[in-house]
Order: sequence, then structure tokens, then C-alpha cells
Amino acid sequence: MLKFFARYKTFAIVFFILSVIIIYIIYTLKVPNEKLPVYQPDMVNAELVDSTVQYVRKYHKIADFDLVNQNGDTITEEDYKDKIYIADFFFTTCLTICPIMTDHMIKIQEKIKNDDEVLLLSHTVFPVADSVPVLKEYALEKGVIDEKWNLVTGDKKEIYELARKSYLATKSTGDGGPYDMIHTENFILVDKNRQIRGFYDGTDPKAIESLMHDLKVLKGEQH
Repeated sequence: MLKFFARYKTFAIVFFILSVIIIYIIYTLKVPNEKLPVYQPDMVNAELVDSTVQYVRKYHKIADFDLVNQNGDTITEEDYKDKIYIADFFFTTCLTICPIMTDHMIKIQEKIKNDDEVLLLSHTVFPVADSVPVLKEYALEKGVIDEKWNLVTGDKKEIYELARKSYLATKSTGDGGPYDMIHTENFILVDKNRQIRGFYDGTDPKAIESLMHDLKVLKGEQH
């Protein structure tokens, strides 16, 4: 009996290895790679979208922009070329959701600080008060890494048009003219093609976990 098992030992090992490989291949074929949706304006709450783009169903991308960061440097879409980035809207004197959002963005910064593919971009919705020196002071206080995270200010109309027409992330107050907005808690995940791939509640730790998971998925998808 021992001779029998010894004779077929090699065969059994080879058969086992082949079985594992075959099972793995079958499982891989049955389970497709995870892929994130590409968000279009007509997929988003109409309150967050400018009426001129509400019914767009394809080809939506973040528009070109020309803003100024906490160091007084001009920041455009070229600074985010071939990068995945996470965007949001805030203002430095906000005492409600902004501090929580900023704390979560700081945690994200820590996780991606050595990742050359990923950047952060925060737009003030109160540019009349959030000047370059104010943003710089805020950046220093919060521990912003300049190479990873731009806090940007600029023309109010441009910022709000980006928010409403590109990032689909703010509501109109309805009482202060076309360029008075209520910013949401949304973090927006943008891919290397300047397309929106996800929205996340920047005040919710669970949503931040989902964002980090989706970031990993997106990186795999864009490789």
C-alpha cells in the first residue's frame, strides 16, 4: 500500500496544483473586475446642477480653470493633467461641516502623500474673504502638503460655475443672485480624463472608507 501511494505521490501533487489553477481561472472569469461609474449631470440631484447642463447624458468633463493657491501660484487643469484627484468646496471661516471635511481631507492626504498619481483640490466658495494670505495661514494650521493639496481662490463667478457646471456639487441659495451658493459636504473623485467617478459625504467616516476603496479601484482601472 505504501508503495502505491509513493508511486502516485507526484501525480497527486501535480493534479492538486492544476485543480487550484483551474478553479482560480474559472472564478476570475465569473467575477468581473470592479469598475466605477462615470457620472453625468442627468445622474445627479438637479438641485446641484446648473440648468444649462442638467440633461447632459454623456461626455461630461471638468472644465478648464485658472485659480490661485495658498502660495499665490496659478493653478490650472494642467497641474492635474494625468492625475486622479479629490475635489471639494469649503471656506475657512465655516464652523459647521467644513472642519469635519478638512479633518477627513487631512487623513486622505496622509494616505496618499507618497502616491504620485493622486492629488487634492479644495475650492473656497467665499473668495472675497479667503485671500491668498488667509488660505496660507489655514494651510499651515491644518498641515497641508503643498505638493499634494491646493487650496484655491479666484474669481467668484468662475468658482461657482465650476461647482455647478463641472463638479455638480453646490446648491443655489436662491436669495443672493446667481453666484451665491450653499456648498455641500461632497468630496468628488475625478479621474485622469477629468470625468467624475464618485461622490462621497466628506463628513462621514464610512464614506471616506468607500472613497479610499474606490480610489484603489480607479487606479487599477486607469492602469
